[in-house]
Amino acid sequence: MSVYNVQLKKVVDDSYDIEIGFGLIEKLICDIQNGLVGNIKKFAIITDTNVVNLYADKVYKKLIDLGYTADLFVMEAGEKSKTRQTKEMIEDDMLSKGYRRDCCVLAVGGGVVTDLAGFLAGTYGRGVPFINYATTLLAAADASVGGKTAVDTPLATNLIGLFNQPKKVYLDIAAWSTLPRRQVYSGMAETIKHACLADEGFFEFLEENVDKILENDKDACEYIAKKNCEIKYNVVMKDERESGLREILNLGHTVGRAIETVSDYRLLHGEALSIGMVAEVHLARKLGYMNEKEVARVISLLERAKLPVEIPEYIDREVLVKKLYTDKKVKNGQLRFVVQEGIGRIVEYSDGVFAIPIDEAVAREIIMEM
Repeated sequence: MSVYNVQLKKVVDDSYDIEIGFGLIEKLICDIQNGLVGNIKKFAIITDTNVVNLYADKVYKKLIDLGYTADLFVMEAGEKSKTRQTKEMIEDDMLSKGYRRDCCVLAVGGGVVTDLAGFLAGTYGRGVPFINYATTLLAAADASVGGKTAVDTPLATNLIGLFNQPKKVYLDIAAWSTLPRRQVYSGMAETIKHACLADEGFFEFLEENVDKILENDKDACEYIAKKNCEIKYNVVMKDERESGLREILNLGHTVGRAIETVSDYRLLHGEALSIGMVAEVHLARKLGYMNEKEVARVISLLERAKLPVEIPEYIDREVLVKKLYTDKKVKNGQLRFVVQEGIGRIVEYSDGVFAIPIDEAVAREIIMEM
């Protein structure tokens, strides 16, 4: 009998820049020319039907004009496209067009695009570099930053994926002005979540400026983009792979993701998260971590951001309760919730533990009362 010890210790630097600005396509192209992804000359541009003509086609034409090889891989817009089947379709298309390990994946779009493209890049040829060019407030606030990539399954969202960091992220605030109003409102949910979990001053800024943000005020939008990145960076830097602290970014998501799935994606992610945040603040009040005034402030801000705060009538609440068990934080069959303390803080139950077991009966009571 023989035993071989395979020594694979190594130090990996996955650091990257997040560039925030207005109209960043030229900067993206300049960075590629200056070696952002080394000597790679072949780019798989992954986008969706909403974004392809607005931004992705412009990136494609500029790369072609400069002598690069590039192709557009377009999925149907919407959460229903974030599946293993879509990933497989794009992979097969890339293979047929000769893409191998000498390519870079360039994601141009919102959270669905960046999530799927980042997952694809992590598995294609056992891993190729990728770049995120985020065109929505939701992607800027959450999906394009932090390296969590995944696809959805019929059971639940984001259960199949990996941690994969991009080479660089571009947050094009100018693109927000082209979004449908409903998409802008949806993006506000993750922004409000960040304020609730980490920064009461930021929450107060949102209370004072929510109308300006919804009207695409340049200064207000740039400020929230920076604050979202700052808050998420301070968490991800300390806990890249969600071994403890990073769970706080799931505030409101236990109920929110369940509602999103049960609604069959009639609700956008931010809309479902908003309802999940309402459930979470009611739970925090029940547990003694928030008072009625604080609960009312959170719900009021969500309403002012044009987000839903009630469970739609078409959702079966018993089905919703059972769907909570598909949440990634569930351990040993026990529901676990991240809970905020007042506004701007998260309850830390013990050293490095930020999610607490909650009885199904308590979760059901809150859902039935909403």
